[in-house]
Amino acid sequence: MKRSSTKPPDSSSDRPAPEDRLLFEQAVAGALPLEHDRHPHAGVKPKPKPLPLQRLRDEQEALIESRLSDMTPDALLDSDEALSFARNGVSSDTLRKLRRGHWSVAAELDLHGYRTDEARETFSAFIRQCHGRDLRCLRIIHGKGLGSVGRTPVLKQKVRAWLMQKEEVLAFCQATPPQGGAGAVLVLLKSAAR
Repeated sequence: MKRSSTKPPDSSSDRPAPEDRLLFEQAVAGALPLEHDRHPHAGVKPKPKPLPLQRLRDEQEALIESRLSDMTPDALLDSDEALSFARNGVSSDTLRKLRRGHWSVAAELDLHGYRTDEARETFSAFIRQCHGRDLRCLRIIHGKGLGSVGRTPVLKQKVRAWLMQKEEVLAFCQATPPQGGAGAVLVLLKSAAR
């Protein structure tokens, strides 16, 4: 019986034989090299931005709520002082214009999901930046508290209290239903030039 010998791998045996190399070169003779700067996903469209589903739900809910009563939001806002604020010297006409959307919203802050301490820091930075850029009309979305314990809004009252403490704020009022209703507030800032 013949015994087969097993030889350890030889580094020369790892190289292709000259005839194999010749065959390979003939097989790839017409091939063109790939472009190095071409990305394998070139031409693939980027993912679309995520939809603000919570905001869309809030706006839809506010629209439905506004249809349930004979009371109009304007009448409610005009009669309830707790839903609005104006500094001394700011006319009621200015507050009425803010409620009715006379100024376009120049910037928006959404505080959904923030804890109180995070919300306060983000809120302060937002007001400071907007005033520095002379943005006058803002919308701050504090939410309606539907995700809070007891389904009561935590940030709603805090945001209103913080707004009253900010010297840059001339006035604020609850947003109209299409702008967030009870879950948002419209804010009018002083001009930075003042």
